[in-house]
Amino acid sequence: MLVHVDIGNGLAVYDQIVRQLKFAVADGAVRSGELVPSVRELARELAINPNTVARAYRQLQDDGVLEPVRGTGLSVTAAARRHCQAERTKLIRARLRLVLEEALGSGLEGPEIERMMRDELANARRAQRK
Repeated sequence: MLVHVDIGNGLAVYDQIVRQLKFAVADGAVRSGELVPSVRELARELAINPNTVARAYRQLQDDGVLEPVRGTGLSVTAAARRHCQAERTKLIRARLRLVLEEALGSGLEGPEIERMMRDELANARRAQRK
């Protein structure tokens, strides 16, 4: 499981873990029934406190993404993908809305904002291909 934390990005580390795992599930990179690394294993891999990973895993269980498997660990629930896809869409829409409100509030007009969005989407796609 590929999880990366960035101490300087403004998000709590446990929240970064939660979001990245949800995005991985939404994308199909982590599938229903798959076991996630143990708290100790992921904490060691990320060089963070195990309590931080435990907090993220508790949140993911509360959100219905992970469930305990007796004697084995935590696995992704059957309904997790659909839930994570909906949550990913909701999060991205909210972030886009904030950017658009800022752009409108700064005096930019709709057509100019739309052009900027198309340009930046093209830039992001090019960067992703590299």
